[in-house]
Amino acid sequence: MKRDPRTIILEPIVTEKTSAKREFQNEVAFKVARDANKIEIRDAVEELFDVAVADVRTMSVTGKIKRLGRFEGRRASWKKAIVKLKEGQTIEFFEHA
Repeated sequence: MKRDPRTIILEPIVTEKTSAKREFQNEVAFKVARDANKIEIRDAVEELFDVAVADVRTMSVTGKIKRLGRFEGRRASWKKAIVKLKEGQTIEFFEHA
């Protein structure tokens, strides 16, 4: 059964580095579900934003250890996807932000 694209693509990652990648290399970064694979991510981006995807790269980001006084905890681990769009494709969500 096909999953809802909004449960796969959680949020865009907007930093200076991802903004430069979007502008010069036509790549967009997203925080995605930890159990999503590259095919699901590609299909979700194409369906949500009506663009053609050329390539998807994923990486698991380990949560940082944080301390509050003598107590130690860990931030949640998460998964990042770098999506390269085909030539001439853009996601309008980022263009008007």
